[in-house]
Order: sequence, then structure tokens, then C-alpha cells
Amino acid sequence: MSDVSRETGTSDEVPEPASPPAAPSGAAEVFGEGLPAATRFVEILADTGVSHGLLGPREVPRLWERHVLNCAVIEDAFPQNAKLIDVGSGAGLPGIALAIARPDLDLHLVEPMQRRTDWLTATVADLGLENVTVHRGRAEELVGTLSAPWVTARAVARIAKLARWCVPLLEGRGTLVAMKGRSAQEELDADRRDLTKLGLVDATLTEHGTSVIAEPTLTLDLTFQPKRRPKK
Repeated sequence: MSDVSRETGTSDEVPEPASPPAAPSGAAEVFGEGLPAATRFVEILADTGVSHGLLGPREVPRLWERHVLNCAVIEDAFPQNAKLIDVGSGAGLPGIALAIARPDLDLHLVEPMQRRTDWLTATVADLGLENVTVHRGRAEELVGTLSAPWVTARAVARIAKLARWCVPLLEGRGTLVAMKGRSAQEELDADRRDLTKLGLVDATLTEHGTSVIAEPTLTLDLTFQPKRRPKK
């Protein structure tokens, strides 16, 4: 230790990363045969997820309940074999968690930052997920090249702004499943006019994971009817 470190009581040594938490009982119910992959995902998040700045070190003890399970429980929002786009995937939440819980889903992770897409690609390879494709770019940059009947996002933006990014990626009468907090209804009420202009035809606030996690996950499920393009 240096003299400065002795005087200030600090250490030059880099602290060891926190150990990932053990899987809670509800994890097996959500992930089934995918539990080993989910456990490995938590280990990766606790390690390189933190070192790459995707999650803060204080989040490690609550990776399961606050992040991985919190995301995975929305799997009941999507039909069998659905194609789904995760906008602003970041640490693979909810995209990778959903891909593990529902191997039938066709997941497309959209993330604009190179270091994050590199991390996502490496994580998908580590977990052996064959139902995930990583796309680098902003949602608006992928319009015309990527689309799906379902789009999801977690903690990306207010619902009106998020919808402006996501609605152009929806196919037909598609649905945006936006993960939101307790203020979801207030946000919906405040932004409804803007959402209606985008073609909103149905809005539902849904709770997920009531039997698995202490605080259920809330989603705003917004269905949009695309505007018809004028005939030439």
C-alpha cells in the first residue's frame, strides 16, 4: 500500500465483484429447463455486466427479483412462436431473460451502442441462445429493415416518446408491451392524446408474476393500427 493510501485509509486494490445471488424458488417456475441458462445469465450480469457499466454493483444482490425475474415474467404477454423486438436492450433486459424463459420466441435485440451490442453478442453466444439476433442501431434507423407484431422495452422513455420510436417497427395491428412502474396509469392518461395520433386502438395495464415475485411487473400493452398510406 502507498503512503497516501495509509494516510487516507484507502487501498490501491480493486474490490472484488459481489457474488451473484442464488436463484429464488420462483425462478424454476418461470424458467423451467432454462434455469441453468438463467443462472449463468445472472453470473454474467454480476461480472461483466457490472464492469461494462450496464448495471451498478449495488444491483448485484437483487439481480433475480429486480431484473431477471422481473423481466422474464412478462413472457405470458406473447403468443407461441411470436417474433419480438426489444428496443434499447442494454443488458439484455428484458430480451435475453425472455429468450431463456421462452425458447419458442424469435427475439431481436436493438441497441445503438457498440460496446453494449458487443456485450450482448458475447452473452448470447455464452448462453447458447439460438433464438436471439442482436442489431446495432436506434429503433428509427431500423424502420424498413426490421419489423415484428410485438415490440417491448424497459425503462427507455416516457410512453409517448417510446411509442414514436416503436410503432414504426410494428407489423399490422401490432402491440407494444412497455414495462413501466407504478405511475404507468398516470403516464398513459397524460400521453393518451399523442398515442391516439400514432394509431392507438387499445390500452391495457397488466400485472405479471403475481405468484412469483413480491412486487408484480407492470406493463402497458398498447395496440396500434397503422395508418394507411395514401394511394399514388
